[in-house]
Amino acid sequence: MGSHILLIEDEPNITEALRYILQREGYRVDTHSDGASALETIRERRPDMVILDVMLPHRSGYDILRDLRAEPTHADLPVMILTARGQDKDRDLATRYGASRFMTKPFSNAEVLATVRELLAR
Repeated sequence: MGSHILLIEDEPNITEALRYILQREGYRVDTHSDGASALETIRERRPDMVILDVMLPHRSGYDILRDLRAEPTHADLPVMILTARGQDKDRDLATRYGASRFMTKPFSNAEVLATVRELLAR
């Protein structure tokens, strides 16, 4: 089986769609939907990459990303931010906190797969 991706997303339809396209490409996909325990889940599951929604229950994806990047063991973990907010200020915040990539919803399957391949190839 391929690389391990942790998808942190609270929309069931998006979760299932992404899980399907990623697993079809040979990736192992775990999912999580709660912001409050997301950081702990990343530590426990030790993925090769994280796809992180911004608007999660109990904690923002930006806060999770900021705290994740403060940990030396996760400083280089590829993190793709996925959000319905596509304004420049959102993109700037993601960049400032250390996102590897920023993608807005709706997204194309091809774009997601190309980004995942690129980030995992680093």
